[in-house]
This record gives sequence, C-alpha cells and structure tokens, in this order.
Amino acid sequence: MSNAQSLKRLFSPIHINKTEIRNRIVMPAMHLGYTPGGFISDRLIDFYWERAKGGVGMIIIGGCIVDEYSGMSEMIALHDDRFLDGLSRLARAVQAEGVRLFAQLYQAGRYTHSMLIGGKTPLAPSAVRSKLTGETPKAMDLGEIHMVQDSFVKAALRAQTAGLDGVEVLGSAGYLISQFLSPITNKREDQYGGSFENRMRFGKEIVEKIRKAVGPDYSILVRLAGNDFMPEGNTNKETVMFAQTLEAAGADAFNVTGGWHETRVPQLTMMVPQGAYTYLAYGVRQAVKVPVIACNRINNPVLAEQILLEGWADMISMARGMIADPNLPRKALAGDFKTIQHCIACNQGCFDEIFKFQPVTCLVNPRAGQERQFPVTPADQKKKVLIIGGGPAGMMAALTAAQRGHEVVLYEQQPALGGQLNLAAVPPGREEMNTLANDLANQLEVYSVEIHLNQEVTPTLVKALKPQAIVVATGAKPLIPSIPGVNGPQVYTAWEVLSNKMAVETPVVIIGGGAVGCETALFLAKIGTINAETLLFLFENQAETPETLYHLINKGTKEVTVVEMISKLGSDIGASTRWSILQDIHRRGIRTYVSSKVIKITPEAVIIEKEKKLISLPARTVILATGVVSENSLYEKLKGQLSELYLIGDAQSPRKALEAIREGFQVGLKI
Repeated sequence: MSNAQSLKRLFSPIHINKTEIRNRIVMPAMHLGYTPGGFISDRLIDFYWERAKGGVGMIIIGGCIVDEYSGMSEMIALHDDRFLDGLSRLARAVQAEGVRLFAQLYQAGRYTHSMLIGGKTPLAPSAVRSKLTGETPKAMDLGEIHMVQDSFVKAALRAQTAGLDGVEVLGSAGYLISQFLSPITNKREDQYGGSFENRMRFGKEIVEKIRKAVGPDYSILVRLAGNDFMPEGNTNKETVMFAQTLEAAGADAFNVTGGWHETRVPQLTMMVPQGAYTYLAYGVRQAVKVPVIACNRINNPVLAEQILLEGWADMISMARGMIADPNLPRKALAGDFKTIQHCIACNQGCFDEIFKFQPVTCLVNPRAGQERQFPVTPADQKKKVLIIGGGPAGMMAALTAAQRGHEVVLYEQQPALGGQLNLAAVPPGREEMNTLANDLANQLEVYSVEIHLNQEVTPTLVKALKPQAIVVATGAKPLIPSIPGVNGPQVYTAWEVLSNKMAVETPVVIIGGGAVGCETALFLAKIGTINAETLLFLFENQAETPETLYHLINKGTKEVTVVEMISKLGSDIGASTRWSILQDIHRRGIRTYVSSKVIKITPEAVIIEKEKKLISLPARTVILATGVVSENSLYEKLKGQLSELYLIGDAQSPRKALEAIREGFQVGLKI
C-alpha cells in the first residue's frame, strides 16, 4: 500500500453544501495579530498563501468582527465595506491554489474588554460579570438583539461579496451565542431566555437570517462547543440538540471544539492527549446529516486518518499544526513524514503572544508570520560549517544552514541530541518536547548533516576540522546558589533528578518555583500513582469507588514542597499554560511557599524565612531549581581564530526555547 493510499480518507474530497473541498484537512480560525486596524495585510496573505500551497483543503480566517461592540483593532474586520478589497485579495490568493476560504463571524459578548471597543459597554444576554475581563456587560434589549443579528448577516454578505466560499458562525468558546445558550450567563425571562428552546433562539435566528440573505447554495458552518466544561453549563447532550436545530435552520456543517475560555479543563495545552476531544464531534455527528469537523490537539496526519476511518468525524481541524508546518498536508500526501515539523502545543509563540497583544509566531517554525522576510534561499557561497552543541539552538542552526546548501558538521557532548528538550520532556504532560527534538534530528538526517555524539569540542579539534564558519551553541549549566549547606550529599540539581541520575528520598524540598521547579515537583509527585492502564482496569471492573480512583491517580509516594523567593509560582511560564500547571500542583497535594527565602540547608531540613518567621521544612532530599548560567568558555577560547564565529542560545544568555530556536534559524540564514 502506498503512502497516499494509507491516508486515502484524509485526502478524499468532500462537499459542504455545493462547495467541494479537495481533502478533509481544515485550518480553522485563529487570531494572529497580522491585521492592524482590521485590514487584511500582505503579511496575512503571505501566511495563508504559504499554507494554501502546502496542501490544506480549507482555510477559515478570523475571528472576523461583525460590529463595533466586540474585538480588537488587530482582528480581521467585517463590519464595514472598506475592508472588502483586502478580503478579495486574500480570497484570490488562496483560491488560486485550489483551497476554499471561509470567514468566521465573531462577536465576543461579555468576553469583550471595554477598553478595546472605545470604552463602550460590551453587550450580552444578561448583566452577568465576566471572569475573563472582570467587567459586567449590558443586558441586550430586543432592539440590540436584532441589531447584532443583522450585523452577523451583513458580515456574511460582505464575505460573499468578497468572493469567499462561505462563513462560519462562532457559537463556541463562551462567546455571545454561547452566552445566550448557557443558563450560567442567560438569566433572561423573555423569548430569548428561560427554557433551552428559548436560549437557542438567538443563534438559530442568526443562521436563519444568514441563510435567507446569502441564498441556498452558499456554505454556512457553525463552530460549536461540544461541551462547555462549565459547572451547570451545557454538555454534549445540549450541544447535539442545538446542532439539530441549527441544521434545520440552514447550517451546512459543524466545527466542534470544547470548553469556554473560563473552563478549568485544559483544552489546548501539551498535557491534553492528542485527539482527546474527538468524542464531542462524534456526539454531534450521530445526530446530524451534514459534515462534522473534529478539533483540538490533532496535528498528526496518521491520527487524523484514524479518526476519520473510525467514524468520529468527517473532517479534521489542524490549527497550530499548520502554523508549525505549512506543508504538512503536502508532505503527508507524498509520504514524507520524516520532515514534518509537528506542533508540540507549547503555546509559547501563539497563545502566549496573543495574551501579550503580540502577533503570533511559533517555537518550532520561526518563519511563521514572517514568510516574506525570512525566505530560506540557497547560500551564495557553500561553506563548511561547524555547529558546537546539539540543543534546540544548535540543531536549528545546523538544519537551516544545511537547507541552504552548506556542508554542516554538528558535535554534541552528550549521547543524544536535544539538550534541555530532553529534560523538559520528563515531567508529566510535557512529553512532546521530545517530539521537537526528534523532528529536528530527523530533518538533520534528511539534509545530510554529519553528527558526532559523545564528543567534546576543543580548540585543537576545531583547528583540525578547518571550518569556514562556527556556531557555538553550548547551552547552560545549573546555577548553584550560595546557601549554607548547599553542598550536602542530599542536595541535587533538578537536571540530575530529571535525568534519573539519583534516587529521591521523601520528603523532598525543591528550592525554586519557576517552570523547572514546578515541573520537577509534578514529576516527583506522580511517582507512586497508578497508571492509565491500571485505572481503566479498576474502573471497568468497579473495583474501587470513583473517589478512591481519583485519589490513586493524584496522590503518589513522595511528599513534595516547593519554595519560591518571589510572590508567585511559575512566573516564567506562559499565561496559557501556567494556570493548568498550578492547578495540577494543587490537585497533587504539593505544598508551596512563596515570598520565602532559604536561610540554610541542614542534613534533615531546609530552613526558610517567611514573613520574618523561620520555618523548618523536613527534607531528606533537596533539589535546586534556581536557574542556569551560560556555558560559553569554548567561545571565549575561539575568539579571534575565525571571522565568522557566532554565539547563540543559552550559551549567549539563558532564554526560552522559542528565542533559542529563532536565533539558530537566523544564524543559519546569515552564514
């Protein structure tokens, strides 16, 4: 069987209404921050054109704001005719590659910040305070309800006029239509509140009005939350009934995701198993006759094919997977799986940047959003390039230089490539950091990079190799703080623990509550918990109560305490991930002390000072997670020996993998 045949279902065509789509891969709407003032920019066109060339079947842009009561100035705008020219340019560029283009119609309701809409009060079904913004919206009167519905209709007509193939009505994530549907946020007593039938009315009428305006053949999707994952909110049962109602109102397909922005159930972080929420799409698919799209954490074409073959859904949504590798569909169709750069759900370049009101980039793909600025073109002069260090920065520098035609040799002191990625992949829920290391290693092999492991580079070796350019990416080493007792035999670094170089005796005190300290704590707290296979066996046989099983999967054999000097844990963890890390720390019973200074370490305890009081924390093992310092001694020795000498990554100064990989890429372009 050929590779194309092995993904036969994924690459078969499908119709949404009268619109034929060449394959089952959908790139869903994502806020990118590439559209200042709401206008389609060349940057956005470049971004989507590259992904259209990469073989995706359908692209949904957005969210596209439908009125002046929602959104940000950097979001795509559909509330005025002056935005049509840019939309038409984008449509022509994408459709020329055989890809269908849809626009997501966005109204955030109580999730809108008043400061982003000129100080106006956001509109919502009821005046229920938003936990996301901290503001209380205005309860919409009937006139405002009809005004907003008409805004959806006018936006849909603009998309049709601009030449787009269809629209997607955003009815998920806790935005306005979700707010009308939910008893949490809809306290109305008129025809738009109370019973479930009444709460469906707002969204149903929007679809009906759009259908009447655009005609019978124009495609209308609806984005649904398969489960709100909100206490006393809507479940898949209610979503199914809503989908049936919307199908009767004129919806041609459903794009099923999960959760509100307020939910405490992780939706998009690395700890979410791949394809975990496909069951939500299946619930809808069983009840409707139109295509259903499965979403969330599907970035592997083989998994996508399996989901389709098993009947969970009709199409597959790949959002961040297409940011990470715009050519993922084309590579998969050709069977070129080894060069696919998978999304690892780190969120560092996408969601974390959006929360800082910055444009989207990508940890694994430094070109994302900068396709025109950073083309990977053949080098003017082929050189012999020596890369010293096989961490993320060094690997990306080697790959980029090799892609440009240079002869690249990489030396790594450790027995495996990956550097700190290998340590970052050890804590529970962070395993996909290994995926990044493996993807880079696979591509280095494809591009014939000569790799030497277990070998330290010296100035003598450098002279013997006679490189024309050198990139020093020797990383960092743990920082050992000046604390009395820090050299005791029971004191180890987090790196030693994550490398499984020693046995950890309990109780454990971790000094340092940043990302490394928090993740090391979770790694230790999981020791002694039952695994998924045992949990399933006990649950299926009703051997224990749900309460006992919950305890067994969360409480292990290690007593762990984390001490942090500043006032909060995980200050260096991105906003999209930090809350879930802290939630896991609480659930696993890890004790934490913030605003606490370590005074000394004794053979039996760690003495800390908190609020001017001394506290003794029993400790048979002490773990240091107090940061790192650059390891750049070799660079200093090589200075002056070669005109083209670069220092990148942690070897230059400690930073996140996002910055390290970006530096490696940019150096690879310079050589």
